[in-house]
Amino acid sequence: MPCYIELHAHLDGSVTPTVAATLAKMQGIVLPEGIENRLRVSENCADLNEFLRCFSLPLSLLQTEEALSEAVVLVLSEFQNDGVIYAELRFAPQLHTERGLSQEAVIRAALHGLSRAPIPANLILCAMRGKGARENEETLRLTEKFAVSDGGVVAFDLAGAEALFPTRDYRSLLEKAHALSLPFTVHAGEAGSAEDVKIAVEAGASRIGHGVRMASDPSVCELVRSKRVFPELCPTGNFLTHACDRTSYPLIPFLEQGIRATLNTDDPAIANTTLSREFALAETEFGLTAAQKKTLLFNASDAAFTSPETKKRLRAAVLQG
Repeated sequence: MPCYIELHAHLDGSVTPTVAATLAKMQGIVLPEGIENRLRVSENCADLNEFLRCFSLPLSLLQTEEALSEAVVLVLSEFQNDGVIYAELRFAPQLHTERGLSQEAVIRAALHGLSRAPIPANLILCAMRGKGARENEETLRLTEKFAVSDGGVVAFDLAGAEALFPTRDYRSLLEKAHALSLPFTVHAGEAGSAEDVKIAVEAGASRIGHGVRMASDPSVCELVRSKRVFPELCPTGNFLTHACDRTSYPLIPFLEQGIRATLNTDDPAIANTTLSREFALAETEFGLTAAQKKTLLFNASDAAFTSPETKKRLRAAVLQG
């Protein structure tokens, strides 16, 4: 039986039509016609900025404590059905405050859902590029407040429109996270450049969301390899946002260079994918071997923001799978 480890999945990007229907019914919301098309990006998506506009509908369904809690359970249940044995869901609390919730209330609601999760899972809190410094500082403060080693909030992230708001503008925020000894990942080298990855790693990131564009800079690749930083690769999402061309996707080159890559979905509902599909794609399009698949899964178990005990269980599951 397959076993997968999902490290890079956005809660709002994981709201499938089935999940959306349940959340809408809970809240008495009438969904627009053509819901499938509203929740999925077109294959003709122009870039990351257009991709990000697809989040408006799922976010509108995630503005109450009950909906947030239930969404966590529903999304993780769908992951479980796909063979995922451990997952980290990430979200930006500040994006769920449109109807009066505080960031802290948003986090507590998600934690309530996590307590009912069908599989072991944790939460990552995202600061947002292009949003106010006060809101991002609040997210960082709450990450510190709620941080645990397992079964809750385990890390901090920086997400959003990288091309419009480069990583260098958030260096001080990342350095504060590092000074607080908070584990963190950074969306970098997706719509930006290898320089964004370099800045994130130098600030203390132990994982990089995407990172595909560092492939153009051998010195940054070597920095990531030598620092044992884990890229969180999401092929389908990267193709849709034109972060990387299908013919030059760096998954296999990264593995061959000793870079500890992992494979993930990013926004499975919006990209119309699952983690099992991402692995199948890697096999058919990139020639991923059985041994390399094991390497990706072992990398994911090592990269997980979780306790040593959970890492050990994940490695054992990969060995047996």
